[in-house]
Amino acid sequence: MLFKSKDLKGYALNTLDGEIGKVKAFYFDDHHWAVRYMVVDTGTWLKERQVLISPYSLAGLDNEHRTIHVNLTNRQIDGSPSLNTDKPVSLQFEDDFYKYYGWPTYWGGEYMWGAFPNLVRDSTPKPSPNEGGKAWDPHLQSTVAVNAFSIEAMDGDIGYVDDFLIDDESWAIRYLIVQTREWWPGKKILVSPKWIDHVSWPESKVFLNLLRVSIRNSPEYTETEALTREYENSLHHHYSKAGYWEKYDPDVLK
Repeated sequence: MLFKSKDLKGYALNTLDGEIGKVKAFYFDDHHWAVRYMVVDTGTWLKERQVLISPYSLAGLDNEHRTIHVNLTNRQIDGSPSLNTDKPVSLQFEDDFYKYYGWPTYWGGEYMWGAFPNLVRDSTPKPSPNEGGKAWDPHLQSTVAVNAFSIEAMDGDIGYVDDFLIDDESWAIRYLIVQTREWWPGKKILVSPKWIDHVSWPESKVFLNLLRVSIRNSPEYTETEALTREYENSLHHHYSKAGYWEKYDPDVLK
């Protein structure tokens, strides 16, 4: 299932002890474009620090009651490495965070989840970081910060980032939702991170390997309707691109 990041903002976070706060934003890495943390606003429970929750701890989404369940206790979260609200997420913090919870590091291998192409939530022994392939340095970005980044096709600008569609199984960002109303009134389109050439973080711009005319003629995204595989097939067919759901391919999963 794919969900919009903005839709989860304000969802209550339920630990094994009860509710502790509400989802504020997400941090994702700009290498695999996968969500690495939920940022939780705990109100007065933990002042002067951000609480980060990894997808490794997620037990399920309850859309009816706007709740996210995690397999953690309040005590575990309280004892986790502290991250001040005015500090960026450093690699040292992440290293301490993952050691504290005993999870395999996502940057410890070549795949989206380190040594694994998919998110593995079990207690079986995991390989060491060096067994999954070459490690890499993560660079985390906030979904809130990237909203409103301008989108640049190969021959000019075409819109801006309006939201993200996230896969609740792998926690990969499958699509950027692009608002084109200043170019083509009323139309929103979807762009896969795999079609991105590069991102200029200082300029707040996302550059695509696509032409404006091709983007303009792509299937329109309608937020009021559930995203279907039929629509995704038509979208990928339009750009002559393979779908992320197709059979195992290391280059697709990286």
